[in-house]
Amino acid sequence: MTRRGLRITSIFLIAILTGAASAQGVYPNKVIRIFTTEPGSNSDIASRMMAQGISPSLGQPVVIENRAGGIIAVETAAKSAPDGHTLLHYGSTVWLLPYMRDNVPWDPNRDFASICLTISSPNLLVVHPSLPVNSVKDFIALLKTKPNEFNYSLGSRGTSPHLAVELFKTMTGVQIVSVPYKGNIPGLNALLAGEVHMVFATAATGGPFVRAGKLRNLAVTSAEPSTLFPGIPTMAGSGLPGYESVSITGMFAPAKTTDAIIRRLNQELVRFLALADVKEKFISTGSEIVASTPQEFNARIKAEMTRMGKVIKDAGIRAD
Repeated sequence: MTRRGLRITSIFLIAILTGAASAQGVYPNKVIRIFTTEPGSNSDIASRMMAQGISPSLGQPVVIENRAGGIIAVETAAKSAPDGHTLLHYGSTVWLLPYMRDNVPWDPNRDFASICLTISSPNLLVVHPSLPVNSVKDFIALLKTKPNEFNYSLGSRGTSPHLAVELFKTMTGVQIVSVPYKGNIPGLNALLAGEVHMVFATAATGGPFVRAGKLRNLAVTSAEPSTLFPGIPTMAGSGLPGYESVSITGMFAPAKTTDAIIRRLNQELVRFLALADVKEKFISTGSEIVASTPQEFNARIKAEMTRMGKVIKDAGIRAD
């Protein structure tokens, strides 16, 4: 073959390879969308910070898409193309809602690939300051002395604060009356007003009132002491060994997303979440950074499904 022929052949092969690469795409090659909860929620705030943090290194815009109602957001993400351009940043709705509602349009084991457990937030066992207790042991003793004479506010059913109180009841055997409210915030307001005696509140909503002295925090629900509330004991360390009920949130991709894309996204998220100033920003919103591997996140989900799934079934919880 002549030199001219070789050159033409080389150009032809390069064109073919370039076209194939273009068709297949180099990840990422377009805007990345992250579906999450309602605007202003912890998951939404965290999603927006992470989007800004990973966009420059990925070389593509990362945008947040809020969806009204958990089912719509999770279902949309589950049915998206597994190309790494549609992600889901969400909490326990993904893996626990199927225990609380029939005909949920996704399967947490089948329809999602775990990328990273990003943040965690404990609940707080808070009581009205007028209650004559200063520890979890005191509180349990009081409840057992006077069964059904004390109450708690029940806000949104199936949420982390609700599961925390059900686990508390299961592990202690106390008899305490639930008073329903239209959401966790109205339930917390009821405690502030003295309408109920206690509630498990999220760190973000209950924390400010604890720091202001308007509510008494007896314990945090995380397995280990929380950096959000230094000096406050855990439930497990207050006479309930093994107690843990926290709100965790993580990043998912649709099932069948390649391992290479999962690794890339995990690396970018972990890199960003490790920055000191980022940790401080998350603490200010009531969240602690976890930044797990995909394998650790997947194992945590399976453990939560087994442990909290039993609590849900035993309590007969049905979601709002």
